[in-house]
Amino acid sequence: MIELIQNEEKRTPLFLGISFVAVIISLFDLGQMPIDLAWVAILLCGIPIVKGAIIGLVTEFDIKADVLVSIALIASVIIGEVFAAGEIALIMALGAYLEERTVAKARAGIERLVNLTPDTARVVRSGEEVILPAEQIQLGDTLRVLAGETIAVDGVITKGQTSIDQSVMTGEPLPVDKSEGDEVSSGTVNQFGTFEMRALKVGEDSSLQRMIRLVESADAGKAKIVGLADRWATWIVVLALLTAVGTFIMTGEIIRAVTILVVFCPCALVLATPTAIMASIGNATKYGILVRQGDALERLATVKRIAFDKTGTLTYGHPAVTKICSFSQDYSDEKLLDFVASAEAHSEHPLGKAIVSFYKQKRGKSPSEPDGFQMIAGRGVFSEIAGKKIYAGNEALLSENRITLTATLFQAAQVERADGATVIFIGIDGAAAGYVVLSDTLRPDAAITVREIHDAGIKTVLLTGDAPQAAAHMAGIAGINDLHSNLLPADKLNAIGSFASRGEAVCMVGDGINDAPALKAAQVGIAMGGIGSDIAIDAADIVLVGDDIKEIPHLLRLAKKTAKTIHINLAASMLLNFAAIALAIPGILNPVLGALVHNVGSVAVILNSSMLLNWRKH
Repeated sequence: MIELIQNEEKRTPLFLGISFVAVIISLFDLGQMPIDLAWVAILLCGIPIVKGAIIGLVTEFDIKADVLVSIALIASVIIGEVFAAGEIALIMALGAYLEERTVAKARAGIERLVNLTPDTARVVRSGEEVILPAEQIQLGDTLRVLAGETIAVDGVITKGQTSIDQSVMTGEPLPVDKSEGDEVSSGTVNQFGTFEMRALKVGEDSSLQRMIRLVESADAGKAKIVGLADRWATWIVVLALLTAVGTFIMTGEIIRAVTILVVFCPCALVLATPTAIMASIGNATKYGILVRQGDALERLATVKRIAFDKTGTLTYGHPAVTKICSFSQDYSDEKLLDFVASAEAHSEHPLGKAIVSFYKQKRGKSPSEPDGFQMIAGRGVFSEIAGKKIYAGNEALLSENRITLTATLFQAAQVERADGATVIFIGIDGAAAGYVVLSDTLRPDAAITVREIHDAGIKTVLLTGDAPQAAAHMAGIAGINDLHSNLLPADKLNAIGSFASRGEAVCMVGDGINDAPALKAAQVGIAMGGIGSDIAIDAADIVLVGDDIKEIPHLLRLAKKTAKTIHINLAASMLLNFAAIALAIPGILNPVLGALVHNVGSVAVILNSSMLLNWRKH
């Protein structure tokens, strides 16, 4: 029991439950209790409110709605209206609890980013390899990076060739081939082979450390929603006190003055926003949408533009075979597929795995085993199949093995590349035989989703780290006219800031670590929950649990409906308050009746908000 009381997360609903029962018993005078049980609500719910109001007032001169509530509580107790005080304490505590429930807990995204940086690195000094802590690496040091290892600092390759998974920085779905003279970034992963590099940027200057700082500071300018009751608290307090004092001076009746303080308490006003948000969060959950930040829906209602990442957001984020083209009279497209699938049977490269997966799906069986297999880092693969020498990889692989691409074959491949596709060339027994085309594929609902967003009067933009050709191809299919390609995390962040500076509140939709700063900085960040990285999810306000982007239009409409419901709640509660004040001044309402009016207003707000639970515009 002691442990339960010490745990604030469990203690608050327990105290609310006890206080609710106590107020009901007090209202109907059940059980002939020796004392008014409304005191229970005053002690459990009222004292924390009074304490918080005093601390805020004294330490920061921060006048919130709690100040007026505290005055009404104390005044009610002084004149013996214990039930009124208990009822006010209960409703205000309930409103605060609902509001807290909609606020996201502390997130660990920064910690996960920090953990991407390796603790140690292999440094070559005087011809000897030594393992040093990453923070001890100096400019100009030579580092040796093995297959599967994460690169500790930014630098340039001085020896060897490989493929680098750069998705952490650019979001690109495919590893990028690297050789001597090419730059590599910290946090990226060496896929194949061993290479040596010279350190160019170390410590706080490295790419990953810069991105960590971006994520830490990105939400500094994000608009924060402040409850209306707190925004207007100073005026509410002053008006309530003036009205109460004026009524007492005119009538000489303290009970009327206290009644005014009681009915002035913004109980329904405090419940107006959190109840609507809680109901909307419940609605969103039904459609696989997790709202992590309490005020995200309010912010989403103000959005003028939605920025999409490409890879893993509009697309599936992994390569798939889209075409096989033979340029040899000796081999059909089908036969070419047999050869290349067998050649890639033992490959660990994502492109090779995609080819094998395509073969299995098309043929319903695994490709035949090659007689020999060699992985050539940064180039492709070599295999021997049925006595034939098969090369599958880039132009450099074929060129280094004296295989010449015909002009017709090369031009056809360039057309495919212009659409953002990746081309794997195939050489058989010293001659170019054709190629395999692979590309990321657009989600089937992407174009419909974008069209519905446009129909709602909201603009779209594509922000991607991919090459211009791939970005333009996918943007065209999806129906997005505004696009920015070759963007690093800082570039995406700057793009969000640029739109915001023009008065366009932006919602960012992304999935990768490289999207985290933009997700943080945007008015609202939406992350893909299935394919998305933990860091992107932690940086976002809203998560699409099943990566179902077709629910984004419903989310936008729900946000607008939520904002409208909140405004209706606020207007109705204020009208009720002013009506109650008008009745309290001539003495028609006493403190107990005034407290009951609060109940009517609060119940009306809750009922109106509950309509959002099952709302969906078809």
